[in-house]
Amino acid sequence: MLDQRQRLDWLQLIRTQNIGPVTFHRLIAKYKTAASALAALPELSRKAGRARPLKAADRDACERELKEAEKHSARPIASCEDDYPQALKAIPDHPPLIYIRGHASLFEKPAVAIIGARNASGVGRKIARTLAADLGEAGYVVTSGLARGIDGAAHDAALKTGTIAVVAGGVDVIYPPEHEDLTGRIAREGAVISECAIGAQPTARDFPKRNRLISGLSRGVVVVEAAAKSGTLLTANFALDQGREVFAVPGSPLDPRCQGANRLIRDGATLVETAQDIIEVLHQQGGVAASGRDLFDWAEGMEEREPDPAALASLRRRILELLSFTPIHRDEILREAEAPPGLVADMLLDLVLAGEAEEHDGGRFSLNTP
Repeated sequence: MLDQRQRLDWLQLIRTQNIGPVTFHRLIAKYKTAASALAALPELSRKAGRARPLKAADRDACERELKEAEKHSARPIASCEDDYPQALKAIPDHPPLIYIRGHASLFEKPAVAIIGARNASGVGRKIARTLAADLGEAGYVVTSGLARGIDGAAHDAALKTGTIAVVAGGVDVIYPPEHEDLTGRIAREGAVISECAIGAQPTARDFPKRNRLISGLSRGVVVVEAAAKSGTLLTANFALDQGREVFAVPGSPLDPRCQGANRLIRDGATLVETAQDIIEVLHQQGGVAASGRDLFDWAEGMEEREPDPAALASLRRRILELLSFTPIHRDEILREAEAPPGLVADMLLDLVLAGEAEEHDGGRFSLNTP
């Protein structure tokens, strides 16, 4: 368990500009503690070529954030602490800190996500409710994103057996407004979690970050109604990247709200008619699947060697060539760079600290936007 000072160190490091989850975990791997990483930031960024040394996030502001969390009966959980959800920790870009309102004991139970259209049909809502209730009776926690439509129906049906709502803003922020009562009930009987600061209003860029947490918490993701282009399908893609099972409920080909789910089935998702279809697949799967060995971890335990300056300069040029203003996943960079993973990880860290690269949700990197 972290003490209050250490927790403040963690919060200050992750709130520092340019520091995302992948960069944060790399810094902790190199410096062992958040305090040591914070102390090293100015010199690291100077060596990386940054014009002005990178400054850590304002510590007083971080202290205020923690105090504000207490006012809203929310508490932070660091990824190094025992009550952090182990399923979420299995994804390489897991958030270093999450806030929770509710019961962390739900993280100990297997979870299934039920997600879908905001403008869901009556039939879609009924299916989501039935699946959520039956999965709850079978011992599964139901996770979702607290959105209108399918999400809200699934949460409501699973309140008695356990449900986790992952939100895009702060855990104290009610969104959408019509879910004020539902949010309060989940906070009392289930759990509301987020990696965002207390009081943070949800923005467009926060929803993909939230979606990766929904799938990361879950052993499988069930799609009930989704348009051909929707955030629901983004969550399904995160699930695939994370090694989770993807399920979909088929719908009418004449209903645009069913096109995305039908496409998932065509592409290999398990067709779902009842909760038993989900349970059978998960029973065969066994425990929570990790997202594959994190290539950055290959660097741990390797013999430390002084890299050749010319080779480092060449690697830097190679990675900058691979990066563009369109984010690319770090695993793709590692494969294309054709260099030891540890060196690639350190070079990405240098580029981020130098302000030349930017880390995005899902462990992706791009050239920094001018």
